[in-house]
Amino acid sequence: MIIAKNIHKHYNELHVLKGVDLHIKKGEIVSIVGASGAGKTTLLQILGTLDSPDKNYNSSLEIQGVSVLGMKDKVLSKFRNENLGFIFQFHQLLPEFTALENVCIPAYIAHKNKKETELEAKQILSFLGLEARINHKPSELSGGEQQRVAVARALINKPAVIFADEPSGNLDTASAENLHQLFFKLRDEFGQTFVIVTHNEQLANMADRKLVMKDGNIL
Repeated sequence: MIIAKNIHKHYNELHVLKGVDLHIKKGEIVSIVGASGAGKTTLLQILGTLDSPDKNYNSSLEIQGVSVLGMKDKVLSKFRNENLGFIFQFHQLLPEFTALENVCIPAYIAHKNKKETELEAKQILSFLGLEARINHKPSELSGGEQQRVAVARALINKPAVIFADEPSGNLDTASAENLHQLFFKLRDEFGQTFVIVTHNEQLANMADRKLVMKDGNIL
C-alpha cells in the first residue's frame, strides 16, 4: 500500500528525517510515536503528499503502486483527493457550513454528483452516530462530534489511506476512546489503511504495528 525509501527532510540546517524506510500493508493500522521533534508529523505529511522529501537523496514513495514523487501539482492534488483522507488534531471544519456541507466538500472538489454525494455523506454521518446533527454548524457541536464530522469528511471519497495527526489530542477521555474504537470499526467495515501519529499510548498500543521514531529515524 505504502512503500517509502530513504526519505530525508531538511528545514534549513535542521535534518529532520534521516533516511526513513517504511512499508505499510493494505488494511493495516500503524501508529507512529516518539518525542516531540522526532519527525513524526513531518513523515506523516510527506507520506500524505502534503510535503516533499529532499530531492538529492534518491528517495522514493509509492502509494497503491503509484510513484508520487515528481508528480505535477495538479496531478498530485487529484491523486490526493481521490485516494487519501486526513484527520487532524484540530478538526479544521469550516465554521459557516453545516456538518453535512463540511463532509461533502472533498467530493465537490472531485466534481462528484451533488445529490449522490449528499446521500453518501448522510449515510457516513449516520454510521458515525451523527444523523441528528447533520444540519448543525461546528459551533453547535461538541468536540467529539466535530472530530467525527472530520472523520466523515476524510471518508467521503472512499480513500485507500487515512492519515491522522494526533486525532484524539483535543478530546476528553471518553471521546478519545470512542474515536479510537471507531478507527478499527472503519478498517473492518471499509478496509481502509490508517497511519496515525499520536502521543496517546493507549491508541498507539491498539494499532496492528507501533513504530517508534527518534532523531529522524524509525527505531
